[in-house]
Amino acid sequence: MRRSGFHHRQHARQGGFRGILGKLLLAAVVVLICTVSFFFSSSMSGNAGSGYSSEANVEKLWKPAYSDGWRPSSAPRTDWPPPPSESNGYLRVRCNGGLNQQRSAICNAVLAARIMNATLVLPELDANSFWHDDSGFHGIYDVEHFIKTLRYDVRIVEKIPEVRKNGKMKKIKSHQLRPPRDAPASWYLTTALEKMKEHGAIYLTPFSHRLAEEIDNPEYQRLRCRVNYHALRFKPNIMKLSKGIVEKLRSQGHFMSIHLRFEKDMLAFAGCFDIFTPAEQQILQKYREENFAEKRLVPSERRAIGKCPLTPEEVGLVLRAMGFDNSTRIYLAAGELFGGERFMRPFRALFPRLENHSSVDSSEELVVNARGLAGSAVDYMVCLLSDIFMPTYDGPSNFANNLLGHRLYYGFRTTIRPDRKALAPIFLNREKGHVAGFEEAVRRVMLKTNFGGPHKRVSPESFYTNSWPECFCQMSTNNPADKCPPENVMEILDSQLESEAVNDLESSTASNSTVSVAER
Repeated sequence: MRRSGFHHRQHARQGGFRGILGKLLLAAVVVLICTVSFFFSSSMSGNAGSGYSSEANVEKLWKPAYSDGWRPSSAPRTDWPPPPSESNGYLRVRCNGGLNQQRSAICNAVLAARIMNATLVLPELDANSFWHDDSGFHGIYDVEHFIKTLRYDVRIVEKIPEVRKNGKMKKIKSHQLRPPRDAPASWYLTTALEKMKEHGAIYLTPFSHRLAEEIDNPEYQRLRCRVNYHALRFKPNIMKLSKGIVEKLRSQGHFMSIHLRFEKDMLAFAGCFDIFTPAEQQILQKYREENFAEKRLVPSERRAIGKCPLTPEEVGLVLRAMGFDNSTRIYLAAGELFGGERFMRPFRALFPRLENHSSVDSSEELVVNARGLAGSAVDYMVCLLSDIFMPTYDGPSNFANNLLGHRLYYGFRTTIRPDRKALAPIFLNREKGHVAGFEEAVRRVMLKTNFGGPHKRVSPESFYTNSWPECFCQMSTNNPADKCPPENVMEILDSQLESEAVNDLESSTASNSTVSVAER
């Protein structure tokens, strides 16, 4: 599954036999390629030349993608001792950004604590983020579940305890450090660890993208998955609201979720101005100058090279070309759309059954409990549980990228990822009046994309977008690295943790006995 292709090693020989053999091999390869190509086209397109036009093919997309025998698994597969009773000190971090940027930072913080043998203080969530939300970790996540789930991996405390010094209880003052962006594990084992041992505690801030994603240790990567997909569970009230919305949407059949990233901040960041009025362009330009580093961009070229979020109408045209009709129910996860109703009108004409969390559930409970980060959390859960998820911009969008990874881990749930660069010239031609063959051209592009099945991670794809193969396994495989862990893996971890606790108790008893003898 990891590698595909044909490797031909033909030793040079003299005579006609070599030529005949070469022709036979070439013919065999051609036949095999044609067979594979036909199978792929048949399974994804229905019949040659018709693209994604049949209803049966749309029905396939409502089901999870083909797994090829892979299943999610983030449990340790090699020796993974529990955290020692004595750590090297306390690790505090401040996770900046929005909900999903903070989520990735929390995963990195747990891994950093494991690398340094540090006691992790419950991560701080930046109150001065985009949402201006001071809910904190307790307001969004189930703290008890978080600590319990990670008990085999790191020690976690809600705050640094006071220590007795010179007969008085005093707080440990954390030494503040600014980690380099994408710092390697070696930085944590040298610079950070040295300061931790010197001061007893360190405070890493800011802590967004401060630990390298690609680490050549599968167990470390699996720890990230345990944090992201098991330990980080939203609070019960958020889970209840999300479940209620999903049940209402699903009561009428399948539903699709779309992250419609056609918002001021993303449009300004991407430099996508040319489809807006002069007044709107001024607003975007001003926002860009105030919030992003200076970079020369040519707005008129941004769409042509696929650097812009799809417009709502373009999203609708892609879905219609793939065979989805106007009965499709769509849940929109989006903030305030820039440009307003004039951009939504064409989309709504194609797909009138559009919903968001407010239209599905207009109760007072939702209004009160779905503000700021909590509202983003509700959208996240509904998108996670939807039958199909479609991001319209998965570049620097943490929401979309984390969801793509979570849905992959959740059972290869279908995702539709438009290839914006390949679609751009097709849309531009349509705007010039060239509509003949438009839907067929869109289908050809979309058939080349991945619909949520296992696939090799290639830069710049993030580990949080695609944790295959580290966080997946197979029951039957010739590769030991891909083999699923034993069924009793949790019993093994429990036994190790219990053994560590017994050793701690024995050490403590022996220490107390020594003190008692000395006092006599």
